[in-house]
Amino acid sequence: MKETPNLKYLDDLAEGDEVFRQKFIAILKVEFPMEREEYQQSISGKLYREASEHVHKIKHKLNVLGLHNAYTLAVQYENQLRKGDNLLEKEFLSVMDKVEAYLKTI
Repeated sequence: MKETPNLKYLDDLAEGDEVFRQKFIAILKVEFPMEREEYQQSISGKLYREASEHVHKIKHKLNVLGLHNAYTLAVQYENQLRKGDNLLEKEFLSVMDKVEAYLKTI
């Protein structure tokens, strides 16, 4: 079963506070592209330890967006990057593409 980004966690967290909800969404829309770019620069430079730090930041956004399997993937990828291994790069990029597309719709 494929995961689809959603705002259920955020809606539960906001408890009906639409201002809070919109501010949180705005933060996601600003931070995610910046963090993705920083991650990609680190990967391009083969700075895997640095890339792991960016994955660490991104993984929490995956959880907020209801992507629990993707969060687990990010944890594994973060650990692999710390060991100098980027075998999960394609899968992680696929997740980020999905998130980026979703953020454009909300």
